[in-house]
Amino acid sequence: MSDGKLCYRSLIEGDIPPWVMRFIKQTGKGINDFSMIRGGDRVLIAASGGKDSLAMSLALSIRRRWLPVDYELEALMINWIEHPIPEEYRERLERFFDDLDIRFTMVDEHQFPDSFKGEFNCYLCSRNRRRILFEHAEKENIRLIAMGHHLDDLVETTLMNLCFRANFSTMQPVQEFFKGKMHIIRPMIEVHESVTKRLAETYDLPCIKPVCPYDQTNVRASLKPIVKELCHIDKLAREHIFNAHTYENPFESEKTGRE
Repeated sequence: MSDGKLCYRSLIEGDIPPWVMRFIKQTGKGINDFSMIRGGDRVLIAASGGKDSLAMSLALSIRRRWLPVDYELEALMINWIEHPIPEEYRERLERFFDDLDIRFTMVDEHQFPDSFKGEFNCYLCSRNRRRILFEHAEKENIRLIAMGHHLDDLVETTLMNLCFRANFSTMQPVQEFFKGKMHIIRPMIEVHESVTKRLAETYDLPCIKPVCPYDQTNVRASLKPIVKELCHIDKLAREHIFNAHTYENPFESEKTGRE
C-alpha cells in the first residue's frame, strides 16, 4: 500500500472488486459495441500519465487475459521538454506498464515548437500531440491508437460544439485518419469519469498530471459543473446525450474476426 491506497498489482493478480470488474467490462462493451479491436491487432496507447489513460491501460491489459483472442499493447508517453516528468515518476510509470505487460516508450518533445510562432492554445497543443502519436504509430506500423477519452469527455465536447459552434457533433468512438491507414479508438467512451477518478483514488496508480496552462480556465473545465447539474435533474443525462448521436464506424464493413 502507498499513502493508504491499495496496490494496483492486486488487480492484475485477480483480486478485483465488483465495481472495478464493472469498469473493465464496460470498457470491453465499448470495444465490442464499435468493433474496435480484433485478434492480432497492435494498439498504441496514448499515455498522458493522467488517471484516464492509466485506467484504460489497466482495463485493456486485464481483459486481454480473459479473451480467446490476443492483441498487442504498446504505450507512448510524451515528455514535454519545457515541463519534464520527474525521474521518480518515470521509474514508477515504467514499472506500471511492465507489470501490465505493455511495452512502454517515452519521447522528449517540445510543447511549444517553432511552428506555433509564439502562439499556444488547446487546439495547437492537441494537434501537436496527435502528430507525435501518428508519427510514432507510422514508424512502428501500428494502425490503432487508443485514447483515454470517457463519456464525460464526449458530453462536454457535444455541449462545446452545440453552444459555441452551432454544431451538433462530438468525438467518435472510432475515428478514421489518412483514408483508413490509422484509426483512433476510444475504449472508455461509455465509462463515467467518476469511475476512473475512484480508481486513481483507491489504487496507487502512478498518476502525474501533465502541465497545462489552460487546465482550469478552458471551456471544457467550465462545462463540468454544468454536466453535473444536468445529471442532478436526470441521472442518465450523459447517456441520453451519448445516444442522441449517430456514430460512423469505419470497421462496420469488417464482419469477421472482430471482438
